[in-house]
Amino acid sequence: MTNTLIVGDKAPDFTLWEAPGKSITLSEELEKGPAVLAFYPGDFTGGCTKELCTFRDLMTGFNEMNTQVFGISVDGIFSHAAFKKANDLQFSLLSDWEKTTIRDYGIVLPDLAGMKEVAKRSVFVVDQGGKVVYAWVSDDPGIMPPFDEITKFVKDLT
Repeated sequence: MTNTLIVGDKAPDFTLWEAPGKSITLSEELEKGPAVLAFYPGDFTGGCTKELCTFRDLMTGFNEMNTQVFGISVDGIFSHAAFKKANDLQFSLLSDWEKTTIRDYGIVLPDLAGMKEVAKRSVFVVDQGGKVVYAWVSDDPGIMPPFDEITKFVKDLT
């Protein structure tokens, strides 16, 4: 397992599935603007629902700043589709089913209540050049990201 990414690191590129036949590649998405990568442990859990619904509620601001948000977990695309629909999420949820991206970003939570190798709750802001310009990682999945800080940082970046 690699070390957790820090500000200044090159963000590892990835291609992850959003839906059957539809994948998202980070480097291609960065051509449109910066990205917020919100890694979370699992769909339909209380903390993750709260986190992603907060990002949902902030999407107008992120859209105005030409910044995309991607939710990423090791859950499959069908779980993501149901979770997205149940919570009216207006951004992509990407499946890291093979757990390669969480390893590349150094954010593997080895065991969460018996679930092996899920994502630590983490947020990375990646600029259009592919550089990590903001990083927040929690070893405690019950702690929420600092949404105001992330929003302010993206606003200052754009």
